Amino acid sequence: MKLFLKWIVGLAAALVLALSSHAQERELKIGVVTLQMRAPYFVAMVRSLEAEAAKRKNVKVFVADGGGDVAKVSSDIEDLLAKGVDGLIMNISPLEALPGPMAAIRKAGKPVVLVNRKLKGGEYDAWVGVDNYAIGTGVGEAIAKHMGGRGVLMMMRGGPEDNSTGNARRDGVLSKVKNTGAQVVIAPEFGKWAEDGGIRVMEDMLAKHKLIDALFCENDAMCLGAQKAIADAGRSREISIFGFDGQKAAIEQIAKGTNYVGSGQNSPDVIARIGFEHLMTLIAGEKVPKDTVVPTVVITKTNAASLLNPASPF
Repeated sequence: MKLFLKWIVGLAAALVLALSSHAQERELKIGVVTLQMRAPYFVAMVRSLEAEAAKRKNVKVFVADGGGDVAKVSSDIEDLLAKGVDGLIMNISPLEALPGPMAAIRKAGKPVVLVNRKLKGGEYDAWVGVDNYAIGTGVGEAIAKHMGGRGVLMMMRGGPEDNSTGNARRDGVLSKVKNTGAQVVIAPEFGKWAEDGGIRVMEDMLAKHKLIDALFCENDAMCLGAQKAIADAGRSREISIFGFDGQKAAIEQIAKGTNYVGSGQNSPDVIARIGFEHLMTLIAGEKVPKDTVVPTVVITKTNAASLLNPASPF
């Protein structure tokens, strides 16, 4: 009888182990929704999510590119739910609300992790991103120290006027610079977050202002364009540049010791990796923090080389 009981207990234990192993190895379908894949930042985030999924043999990723169309984003979410995804990771900046699709996700009982930007007006299980204002203050401190309370700081905005991301970055910088004695000049035109926009706005400002000691752009792409305009004007030695995002090309310039002095890190790779692990945890039925803010990092010549990823698409 004792042998029989031992056999039953042993069989039960083996069955539990087998079921547990099967649960861990069952195929998981993950839906990745992005507003658009035109910007290198968004491409890098998707590639990082795919790379994290590739580390697990049982995870299959379905990527939906909204192409900048809100209606297509909504349709993409419906299609992913129809495919039976186990959870979704969404980078749909700058949308403010998706009540219909979010309600459908909730009805389907699927966990959703937002990366990069929070979606206002809809429920979500977790968000991972940066505090743009906090990083802006870090960059602002670096600018204030560099300028020493003297000279003219030009600021380039991405636009439009009500863009909360750009405004938070700019306000963070201003909080550390405005009372130092440095003069602040804000370019009236928007650089539209692009390198060619940075060139255009900078060329106009260089023609209007004979004295500019430093430049801050709300993202690195505009600063990289501005850097070219500054070089073409022969003013690289007199104008120091500070950006935001930690784009690879900008980090390379900082590491080389050019007039590109600093940037605030907004790493799509770091955000994606944390977001993916959060979703895996939620699918497993465990809890994660509602909001995860990635630590503030200011990139300077001191740490640029260690933060540079040559393989990154961003």
